[in-house]
Amino acid sequence: MYILSLETSTKIFSLAVSKDNEILRFRNVHTARILESSIIGAIDHLLASCDLNLDNIDTLAVGLGPGSFTSLRVGLSTVKAFALATGKKLVGINSLDILASRVVDQKADEICTIIDARRGKVYAAIYGSTRSAKGRLRSPFCDKTLTRKTDYLLTTVDDVLGRVHGATLFVGDGLGLYKDHLQKAYRAYAKKKSTGCRPIFALEKFWYPQAKELAKLAFKRLETEKYDDPANIVPVYLYPQDCQVNPT
Repeated sequence: MYILSLETSTKIFSLAVSKDNEILRFRNVHTARILESSIIGAIDHLLASCDLNLDNIDTLAVGLGPGSFTSLRVGLSTVKAFALATGKKLVGINSLDILASRVVDQKADEICTIIDARRGKVYAAIYGSTRSAKGRLRSPFCDKTLTRKTDYLLTTVDDVLGRVHGATLFVGDGLGLYKDHLQKAYRAYAKKKSTGCRPIFALEKFWYPQAKELAKLAFKRLETEKYDDPANIVPVYLYPQDCQVNPT
């Protein structure tokens, strides 16, 4: 089974081609703006590097956000058009799940994803990792699984701090803005109370969800035959007003 995966929720445009659970090729492109024309060209180039074309693809996978509204809209509309035109299967995965899966093999009590949502807020979710168990989100890289412990959140960093426990691994581009704030908050708390709480910060190379992790998570979904309807699938919008058109 060949899977074409696209993740466009951040400034990193990421795509991958996989066969079952094996990544054949992947590409990550740093771009200020993701355009439909650049997506089509990148897909054609990546497929050609695998001696494949779109006819060979069995399933399309896409990151659903939350993230950049424009980039998500362009990425998802491209994948939906392919799926509707060809009848291929489609799987959408939340981009916070994709991001957390990148670091599940690192030692921590919890994983907390924080992506800059602007306006002083972050997109966040908190996960625990355990050994594999049926029905949980399996890591692409090891025999651990992710169990999401919160909703997908649009909130402040201070609210996130009130939700985490123990040794927490923070990951996401929100660290570029809030790492110092997190460190100061933990130091202040440690002075007041003896505690096992401590922050762990993922390296910057892990801060963005990527298509190669999306591909592996999508394959796990396909094993359970859980597909999405391309006519009804929508991005994860935690800022609902961003999706509304105001009358003039």
